[in-house]
Amino acid sequence: MKQTKNATSWRSLSAISVGNALEWFDWTLYATFSVYLANNLFDKTDSRSAMLSTLAVFAAGFFARPVGGLVFGRLGDRLGRKGVLVATMLLLAFSSLGIALIPTYENSGLFASFALLVFRMFQGLAHGGETGVSYTYVAEIAPRRHRGLWSSSVYAGVIVGVIAATLVAAALTALLDAGAMNSYGWRIGFAIGGVLGIYAIFMRKSVEESHVFEQQEKVAEKKLSRGDMFRIARNLVMLNCTTNVAYYTWVTFAPATAISNGMDPGGAYRASLIAMTLCVFWLPVCGMISDRFGRKPVMIAWGLSVVALTYPIATMVTTEPHTLFFAQLIALGAWGLIASIFPAVLSEQVPTQARAQGVGFVSSVSVAIFGGTAPYLNAYLTDIGQQNLYHYYVMFLGLVAIAAGLIIRETAGVDLAEIGTSSARADGTEIGGSNMHATELAER
Repeated sequence: MKQTKNATSWRSLSAISVGNALEWFDWTLYATFSVYLANNLFDKTDSRSAMLSTLAVFAAGFFARPVGGLVFGRLGDRLGRKGVLVATMLLLAFSSLGIALIPTYENSGLFASFALLVFRMFQGLAHGGETGVSYTYVAEIAPRRHRGLWSSSVYAGVIVGVIAATLVAAALTALLDAGAMNSYGWRIGFAIGGVLGIYAIFMRKSVEESHVFEQQEKVAEKKLSRGDMFRIARNLVMLNCTTNVAYYTWVTFAPATAISNGMDPGGAYRASLIAMTLCVFWLPVCGMISDRFGRKPVMIAWGLSVVALTYPIATMVTTEPHTLFFAQLIALGAWGLIASIFPAVLSEQVPTQARAQGVGFVSSVSVAIFGGTAPYLNAYLTDIGQQNLYHYYVMFLGLVAIAAGLIIRETAGVDLAEIGTSSARADGTEIGGSNMHATELAER
């Protein structure tokens, strides 16, 4: 029976990972095709203003994410994780197909810009709900001693989705000339994303409900104190801020930034693709390291890496694609430390009855403030000749990550059902030392 349960959990994990990949395929296309969106859906007589407007809409989508995190997270905590995972994918597929069909600014004027904003807000709602529920779901179905490893599948899926979007961009730019790409090629990418999103809906309908959630329904909820809520929110924000800024600076917008600085688009996409492919294999290694040595050492190593590597990564990229490859390889090597355990460590901070809503809402607020504004802030400071200020900003957030690693509780191997309950130790460290060994022995 245990083998049957493990097989079911693996199938559910696979379905969620594929869904994550397809979701981030859609999400990444916006950044990848931002130049074409600016040319087609805004007034292109002022190219600088059009690009900044496109990035502003990109940021606006992030401000819809807290609403999605709050609404879908609450539904996930009340009704279950499975149904919400289907609903968020449905909304995302609709948004991607909608963007593919928006008429140009030349034909419809401001309606084109407004429609892009609306569909981007729908994407934000879907992602806000997806974040809390998918992170929570994967953490809850994972074996305690291997939660870091299972957690790594979430961002492995994310990277696969980003790779797929990059491959589509590279293929389209290779097959179509510049005029065709600007005219309709970018629409093909969004249409593909929408169709694949529909496929992910059917996959997610087959997953099992989280057993941790089902157990929680049978026991009385413990109301969180204001002190508990503040501590949880503080930890989640500190974990989120550096991770989000680094991701959108080093991963999502790195090729677009290099292209805008004169790098050949095909070369930039290929360099980024190879670096991200290598990262997929690095993520589970980092997850296993955290299961073996704990979350805290990995988080501290991540913060130190941000402080030490931000400036070298930013200054080593020239117009040659190989410089982008090495910069992203280094950046992704560091980022993999936190990305591998991100869903697990966030879920390990919040009790079951509030986990999806807490992780989704607080994470989405953090993404909106830090991740959504990162590309715009970077572009603006670069445009006015103050790019070093942006580097200092990222390095400061690296210090915040170090602080998070120092103050957060060690949660590797904790029983998620016992977080916030009387089973936790009085000093607040639910596991550690002999308690962790007891957990491991109980599972064997």
